[in-house]
Amino acid sequence: MAALNLKHRLAIGYYKTTLNTLALASPRLAAEKALDLFCTPRGNARAIKTPPLFHHAQKRSFELNGQTVNGWYWLPAQSTGKKVLIVHGFSSCSYKFEKYVPLLTSKGFEVLAFDAPGHGTSTGNRINTLIFRDMILQIEEKYGPLYGIMAHSLGALAASLAAEQMPALVKLVLIAPATETRTAVSSFSKAIGLKDTLQSGLIAALEQKAERPISYFSAARALGNIQTKTLWLHDQEDPICPYQDVIPVYQKQYPHARFLISNGLGHSQIYKENSIAQEITDFLFQL
Repeated sequence: MAALNLKHRLAIGYYKTTLNTLALASPRLAAEKALDLFCTPRGNARAIKTPPLFHHAQKRSFELNGQTVNGWYWLPAQSTGKKVLIVHGFSSCSYKFEKYVPLLTSKGFEVLAFDAPGHGTSTGNRINTLIFRDMILQIEEKYGPLYGIMAHSLGALAASLAAEQMPALVKLVLIAPATETRTAVSSFSKAIGLKDTLQSGLIAALEQKAERPISYFSAARALGNIQTKTLWLHDQEDPICPYQDVIPVYQKQYPHARFLISNGLGHSQIYKENSIAQEITDFLFQL
């Protein structure tokens, strides 16, 4: 653990020095490199051993922006004809949501799960919210119609944006969504020690690349634009996607949205908790 912490600290020190120094010579180039780092998945999701359940699934794949997106499809013994898509988060993969497949197929749902570009079994090494959103929309076009989507973290933000273009979507489950991208950029900048001017440049580079203001990348904003029945799950101690961002949208009391707030489950344990999994399954199954 000490070696890992040292490696982590050295990496942060390297990026802090490199990016802030580069910003002195070329603020634009430094901002672009910071954005590239912001969109680079981290961790060991690609090294996770394939769960047996995935060996028994039907394989699915398609091309998106020059990358191959790989996925799986499970057909229940008695299908209701309703399809549910599972969407993982940043630096994660579909394998981590294995427990949800039998829960959903036991209710008659057909289940789809795909690894986003740069994650799991899919190709690529970069991801952003628009790519994630477009992946979901392409899954809807190729393998839909989707009855429901359950998604975590960055995948949940992307799912909320996709839902704005999916008026026929019946159910949406947002698990610890990356509620406000501005907060994510601020947390990222603080973590690697970016100066305020470089953080502002990163936001400008993001907006220029996306051709949208950063305010667009908001699950809170998207929720106000859809009528899809939504279950939003969040933990008060989430260190990645802070609960503080959730309070304003929770207070709006949208009639189509239900919030389930936990305490002590953090960012990832929340979807692993059996009681939460049951809440999600029941929500999707209920009329």
